[in-house]
Amino acid sequence: MSDIGDWFRSIPAITRYWFAATVAVPLVGKLGLISPAYFFLWPEAFLYRFQVWRPITATFYFPVGPGTGFLYLVNLYFLYQYSTRLETGAFDGRPADYLFMLLFNWICIVITGLAMDMQLLMIPLIMSVLYVWAQLNRDMIVSFWFGTRFKACYLPWVILGFNYIIGGSVINELIGNLVGHLYFFLMFRYPMDLGGRNFLSTPQFLYRWLPSRRGGVSGFGVPPASMRRAADQNGGGGGRHNWGQGFRLGDQ
Repeated sequence: MSDIGDWFRSIPAITRYWFAATVAVPLVGKLGLISPAYFFLWPEAFLYRFQVWRPITATFYFPVGPGTGFLYLVNLYFLYQYSTRLETGAFDGRPADYLFMLLFNWICIVITGLAMDMQLLMIPLIMSVLYVWAQLNRDMIVSFWFGTRFKACYLPWVILGFNYIIGGSVINELIGNLVGHLYFFLMFRYPMDLGGRNFLSTPQFLYRWLPSRRGGVSGFGVPPASMRRAADQNGGGGGRHNWGQGFRLGDQ
């Protein structure tokens, strides 16, 4: 038990709480301590009966049973693996920025879930995080089942097909990929590569709650033309960074 406790405490904080909730809520439903009917995102109950907890419980709950247990465990592994990699990699030392990414993705998924009558949101949120990691490390070679190897940028779509085989649906995975792409585009690609407006910024109250241990925010890709001209005039070498190596917020 001490080994399990040490492993659990070694998980970075935000991923640890997310992982724990994704284990605890299905267990509560499985044991019948609370009826699972209270965990689903039902638009009528949320919008008209003011059962405001449903978007939260629908994010952590998954109906674990003989036909769904394997799919649940696989996605729980994806949560642990790729959320940990993001929190200790690109977002290392900046918990407020990582929490903001999760909140942005979660809000988008909740809105989509209400519009499309999606009752469970666990898989879309996990897939959105996995998609962001895959884009920030797009040229990294990853291994999947049976020794298959390919670039990380293809991983979300491989998992989409894999989950379709074992679960019979791709809607959750597709929504997660699209939301992850929206965050990635608005946060990194559009302002840093294309020189567009920065639509997303972490609220200050999150920084006050979760102070950063690193300073600054780094970009990647080709800087906007105005930045390249300024760098050339100053004798700087603002060139192209390698996406495939990943990056960390705060590095220059």
